[in-house]
Amino acid sequence: MANTTLLQDIKQTVQFALQEDIGDGDITARLIPEQQQANARVICRQEAVICGVAWVNEVFRQVDSNVEINWLVKDGDKVTEDQPLYEMKGPARSLLTAERCALNFLQTLSATATTSAYYASLVEGTGVKLLDTRKTIPGLRNAQKYAVSCGGCFNHRIGLYDAFLIKENHIMACGSIASAVSTAKANEPGKPVEVEVESFAELEQALDAGADIIMLDNFDHAELRLAVAHNKQHTAPAKLEASGGIDQDTLRSIAETGVDYISIGLLTKDCKAVDLSMRFI
Repeated sequence: MANTTLLQDIKQTVQFALQEDIGDGDITARLIPEQQQANARVICRQEAVICGVAWVNEVFRQVDSNVEINWLVKDGDKVTEDQPLYEMKGPARSLLTAERCALNFLQTLSATATTSAYYASLVEGTGVKLLDTRKTIPGLRNAQKYAVSCGGCFNHRIGLYDAFLIKENHIMACGSIASAVSTAKANEPGKPVEVEVESFAELEQALDAGADIIMLDNFDHAELRLAVAHNKQHTAPAKLEASGGIDQDTLRSIAETGVDYISIGLLTKDCKAVDLSMRFI
């Protein structure tokens, strides 16, 4: 996605998150004298891949631009247990008011990046690209897509607007795979057209229709290998994507069938928040 789109998204999501948390004011922070200054450090309590620097910076910018942040890591860095991530100094009230919102973004996006890095390591050397899906946290689509890339995986379409993914119900409504593909290419020339297929008959139809990418839904290993071989013999081969019921136990063997892509919702929907801690120093 374009950097300008992501920057705008960061501002909007941070603004919403702060309003959600602070409401009409942080009544606990008001216990502290307004002029009191403080220093703080955030550490990561586990091994992780870090993501979310821009979100943390934006949280503190919106809460109090007087807070100074010194980052000791950058997005995509692998960190060890108890490693410091950043240090801050500024009004004590502001540090405390912004703390949870900043850490929420950082722990969630680092979780996505860490999960993505783990899955990427499982297919290292195979040449396959692991793709995310639209199974993201509502409101954090662009953020999680960015985190996936920080972890070494790749983005599928961002949403319903930037690429076609023609599924069973689309095919039924359009009448055929050929009709759906031709209409897609006429409506939005230049945008990728992907077709989900569930059988070899549908694979042949998608190839003949000129699909750019074909998603092989729930094909077993033998079927995937046959599909790869058949695709290579076609006059207009497509990129092939495996999808459906894929986990860490089956990922490597599926990658070795020769498909170009594997889409896996686990990258964004089954992430455990990274354990972070902020302490005054």
